[in-house]
Amino acid sequence: MNKPAYIIGIDLGTTNSVVAYTAIDDSPENQEYPKNPEKSDRISILEIPQFVGAGVMENRQVLPSFIYIPSPHETANHAFSLPWDPENHLIVGEYARDRGAEVPQRMIASAKSWLCHTMIDRNKDVLPWGRPDDVPGFSPVAASAMILGHIRNAWNFRMAGDDPSLNMENQEIFLTVPASFDAVARELTVRAAEMAGLAHITLLEEPQAAFYSWIASSGDAWRKKVRKGDLVLVCDIGGGTADFSLIRVSEDNGELALERIAVGDHLLVGGDNMDLALAYDVSRNMADAGTRLDPWQMRGLIQSCRTAKEAILSHPDTSEYPVTILGRGSSLIGGTLKTSLTSDGIKNVIMDGFFPFCEFDEQPKKDSRIGLKEAGLFYESDPAVTRHLARFLNRQVIEQDAGGRIPTAVLFNGGVMKAASLRDRIVRAMGTWHPDGSKTGIREIATHDTDLAVARGAAYYGLARRGSGIRIRGGLGKSYYIGVAASMPAVPGMPAPVKALCVAPFGMEEGTDANIRDKEFVLVVGEPVRFDFLGSSVRKTDAIGHIVEDWQGDIEEITTIETSLDGEPGSIIRVTIEIRVTEIGTIELWCVPADDDKQWKLEFNVREQAG
Repeated sequence: MNKPAYIIGIDLGTTNSVVAYTAIDDSPENQEYPKNPEKSDRISILEIPQFVGAGVMENRQVLPSFIYIPSPHETANHAFSLPWDPENHLIVGEYARDRGAEVPQRMIASAKSWLCHTMIDRNKDVLPWGRPDDVPGFSPVAASAMILGHIRNAWNFRMAGDDPSLNMENQEIFLTVPASFDAVARELTVRAAEMAGLAHITLLEEPQAAFYSWIASSGDAWRKKVRKGDLVLVCDIGGGTADFSLIRVSEDNGELALERIAVGDHLLVGGDNMDLALAYDVSRNMADAGTRLDPWQMRGLIQSCRTAKEAILSHPDTSEYPVTILGRGSSLIGGTLKTSLTSDGIKNVIMDGFFPFCEFDEQPKKDSRIGLKEAGLFYESDPAVTRHLARFLNRQVIEQDAGGRIPTAVLFNGGVMKAASLRDRIVRAMGTWHPDGSKTGIREIATHDTDLAVARGAAYYGLARRGSGIRIRGGLGKSYYIGVAASMPAVPGMPAPVKALCVAPFGMEEGTDANIRDKEFVLVVGEPVRFDFLGSSVRKTDAIGHIVEDWQGDIEEITTIETSLDGEPGSIIRVTIEIRVTEIGTIELWCVPADDDKQWKLEFNVREQAG
């Protein structure tokens, strides 16, 4: 691959996707970013071409993560031809979202959440969920690939032109995922990127990306906005999900240092839930007044409630916002139904329903167990974000001063968190959780453009990796090893002793690579074998490649992977080992033969085992 010209950050969101980029300039004067405030505009947002109406294409900074599968008559006369695909028969973006609200059986939504749904085969064509037989199906992986494919083609059309070296697939790409994605969901995300023609990507956690975006926009002033000992909550609530992370501010050689220390669960609760709740509240009031809405009208009402909610929450002085619903039936031909959403209604439904005050030890409520449920996404049974947040903080074991697990500062991200009233509610709720009841001074770290922050932060992280920015540390809290059978003569009744090979030492930073080239090992392929992963919290000086023969007591067994690696049954292959600690908390071990292009990967998730 040619030397990349751009660093690209892609926020593949549940509801919206965004692309940020910055030119790679290794000249000395650009190595000071972001310390040089006037360079804060180095990161740009890609304007993505997409259909915003039938046959109407415009550029937008945000690409709604929706796919609409039009019927044959809708695509007649190439009504949805794209500059890079004149025969296009699938629609991604704003029109897909709006048209899909009217014809939901032809719309794929929340593909990202389906990627982490463990009760389905995520490679099977199950979407749109519950589709009729005449609508083609796609897997969650394929749906994610379609969104990424639209992004890639849009970049190549707008940024590369006739220069293939500027194509997106030839750039340095950072793709964000929820901090709570498990190993399978991450692997499927990588597969979706490969299907979209993006074979070389680096994954980055979304809350970290949001924090990086804040650093980028603050320049060197970020050091004045946080202080040693701060425990910063990153609270990311978007259209479909809520995500929490904790970052600790410490000191290293007289300089402030950042370390991500905890991540929360993948919670399917967000702005979409709020829109639905408001729509049901409005429909109940209309039913009490004698007007009942059918399912088609309800879908339109949900969209209208989203618009009204955003208008009222963004402008606190707005007490009422009109809501219009298309009429149905002979008595309403050409007519519409009109009602309104009030600020009091917002407070009752959203504030009290999604952000109630609660006790610190209060757990999310669970529905009574019903023996049979519809298959589908695992939405949270309790919509109260504050109770989920209390549970997340309660589970942490953090060495702090008085105040313990309660954050001292919070950085908000996600479309829902644009509303100052909701941000204030969360801060005040956390303020009531201090043990002595007096510490209510939790600071909000001001941020801007929450819709764009994750993508911008991913691009900034690319700069930081090149030494042109601040890194959040996520160094390993243990030393990690893999078991290696000793080479020695067989002894009756005694298995070959297992030595511990250090593959990731204590403090190894996430996003870094290493290798063990001065030692060769023998890899068994083509038959069932096991790999023992070991760890130690006391051996902090072992280097990569160090072999510990007598490790009992200092090193403990963590987990065992049983597998059969691809190859001729019973073959043994001489390999060296390459190691990568990823930004999402996994240790990748690559077994690399000297005389073959084939490689074998073993992956171990540090954070899941630590949890």
